Amino acid sequence: QTPLKKTNALIAQMGITFLNAYVPSALCCPSRASILTGKYPHNHHVVNNTLEGNCSSKLWQKIQEPYTFPALLKAMCGYQTFFAGKYLNEYGAEDAGGVGHVPPGWSFWYALVCNLINVRGPLYKHAHKFSFFLGKHGENYSVDYLTDVLANMSLDFLEYKSNFEPFFMMISTPAPHSPWTAAPQYTKSFQNVSAPRNSNFNIHGKNKHWLIRQAKTPMTNSSIQFLDDAYRKRWQTLLSVDDLIEKLVKKLELNGELDNTYIFYTSDNGFHTGQFSLPIDKRQLYEFDIKVPLLVRGPGIKPNQTNKMLVANIDLGPTILDIAGYDLNKTQMDGMSLLPLLRGDKNVTWRSDFLVEYQGEGYNGSDPTCPGLGPGVTVLFAHCFPDCVCEDSYNNTYACVRTLSTSWDLQYCEFDDREVFVEVYNLTADPHQINNIAKTIDQEILEKMNYRLMMLQSCSGATCRTPGVFDPGYRFDPRLMFSNHGVRARRFSAQSLQGI
Repeated sequence: QTPLKKTNALIAQMGITFLNAYVPSALCCPSRASILTGKYPHNHHVVNNTLEGNCSSKLWQKIQEPYTFPALLKAMCGYQTFFAGKYLNEYGAEDAGGVGHVPPGWSFWYALVCNLINVRGPLYKHAHKFSFFLGKHGENYSVDYLTDVLANMSLDFLEYKSNFEPFFMMISTPAPHSPWTAAPQYTKSFQNVSAPRNSNFNIHGKNKHWLIRQAKTPMTNSSIQFLDDAYRKRWQTLLSVDDLIEKLVKKLELNGELDNTYIFYTSDNGFHTGQFSLPIDKRQLYEFDIKVPLLVRGPGIKPNQTNKMLVANIDLGPTILDIAGYDLNKTQMDGMSLLPLLRGDKNVTWRSDFLVEYQGEGYNGSDPTCPGLGPGVTVLFAHCFPDCVCEDSYNNTYACVRTLSTSWDLQYCEFDDREVFVEVYNLTADPHQINNIAKTIDQEILEKMNYRLMMLQSCSGATCRTPGVFDPGYRFDPRLMFSNHGVRARRFSAQSLQGI
């Protein structure tokens, strides 16, 4: 079963599926900033979903937004551009210019204000210098369901856009994000669906960072019921996303533009539902949170292909600019163009690793309803259901090298905490990342991975694309190692961000 049968038929089977697509940070705003800029979080400086974490802040607007790939498409490549849906979580915040600020690069702008993710959220519209609130939706779900509203706006753009300029559309549905409100016709769907019971479901995360170890194992029946309900409802909301994609493809076909249009389908992060007894959220370093779908169809892409190369969302911006004919050497992007892979070029030199980085969040105060948890943690949804399980904390700050080469399928991670905790997984033998082999893997590999992690954490542009540890061109000089073995995870406080 899948809620995306039409998407699979119209995009995957007509194009290419990337089997190893990832995000460098498993959280909304940092990940979306990476899509827009083509940069790792340590280069775009968006570290969480708050203004203080540079999410749609004035600093972001000044330093990063003018150089996003949509801005370049519009200004340098003559594209008419359209955005609808969820932009960055703090977009529209009064402290960052409110809805009067429209990011550069968009001809038509329909964005959620401050990430009010529900079917009643206000949308802000900006088109051809006219701007106004569309008001609140939700009085009539049959016509005002948010995913359908976004679909109709997108169809209107395709109907009335200029036929004398190339176009780019970014349709960013909040679904399947909470509150998981399905369209009326889909509320009874998937009644027998529950969260996958893989081998890491509802087990104790031994030999892992303390945040994983603190989860209550086995989970209570109420937690399991909660996450199964969430999983099913997420699938229900995706049925409307599936409908949206079908409508867009049919409209492109009706316009005679389908064969000349690239269509990308992806997500900004994964999601866990019960793995290692964590009920539901993201933010963790494991495959279930950092791995995402990536499907592409378009001119020159042969149908029904799969590709195992290691790709990331920092590659989307360079790819789209490359398609538009823009010289990527003029950008400061960390990612690589996927166009050679899309075309099926032979003998393509590709990366074997990429960087994962996350700065944990927590609150200074304690939660009185969870007396066992001290300050500095984040309970799910900032309250104590289900069962006071902590999903994030200040010291859930980590950086990883995710490696996929001909000889190794490996993840190496270091935490910025008192333990200087290290996690290493051989995903060939252990695809569900149950066994941390940090204490048993060859010491030379550990040293090389530690050094590679330091290099990637300070990389920018082309230096982010240098050979990985297991590539033939890799060079390792032990003399360059720091004397103390530990994480060099970058921290950006509000004070330090102001000086960037």
